[in-house]
Amino acid sequence: MLTVDLDLFGVEPGHRVLDMGCGGGRHAFAVLRRGAHVIAFDANADELAGVREMGAAMVAEGEVPDGGDLVCVEGDALDLPFEDGSFDRIIAAEVLEHIPDDERAISELSRVLAPGGRIAVTVPARFPEQVNWLLDSDYHDTPGGHVRIYRKGELESRMHAAGLEVRGSRREHALHSPYWWIRCAGGVGNADRWLARRYHDILVRQIMENPPLLRRIDDVLNPVLGKSLILYAVKR
Repeated sequence: MLTVDLDLFGVEPGHRVLDMGCGGGRHAFAVLRRGAHVIAFDANADELAGVREMGAAMVAEGEVPDGGDLVCVEGDALDLPFEDGSFDRIIAAEVLEHIPDDERAISELSRVLAPGGRIAVTVPARFPEQVNWLLDSDYHDTPGGHVRIYRKGELESRMHAAGLEVRGSRREHALHSPYWWIRCAGGVGNADRWLARRYHDILVRQIMENPPLLRRIDDVLNPVLGKSLILYAVKR
């Protein structure tokens, strides 16, 4: 399940796309299927090894259009190893909340984005995230965990200061918010409790099948309960 809407974002064959903080590679793979030149960037070498392996399997299975390719790069978000204006599109999904110096990270993203290029930044939405923090400090107070809760206007201001003009925003994954509240209410580490397991089954079905009922519920609740806030911006 993607957080960034690639149709809205406008990814096209041949685009140079950076997935910064790619994690398991869900956005990188989706962009690769569109025939883009993808850089999957992360600080975690183990995650990148899995992304590289999956990318190679996609090519072998004929899932990648001619011209599309994927390269994995390990590095630091505060010092991106790319030339100015290297990318047509950048995705930074659920990563800035982990970085203490997020202003520098945003500045780096702006630097490597081509003028007129587009960037999609996603972070946990304020209200669902506040509930998680209140219910269980272990949700965020762990090595590599979340270091801040964003207000939408705060993130917009930091992006604007880096030369990025926000053109639109959305909320996604409303059905995920109650799941994490359930997890945090009983201790976020106790994922094996009955209610958490049953709710997790619902999310797995949504991710794998996305039936109309669950899709409709998510769409209706997203403006209020959407767990992720997505900002779409253009480099001035």
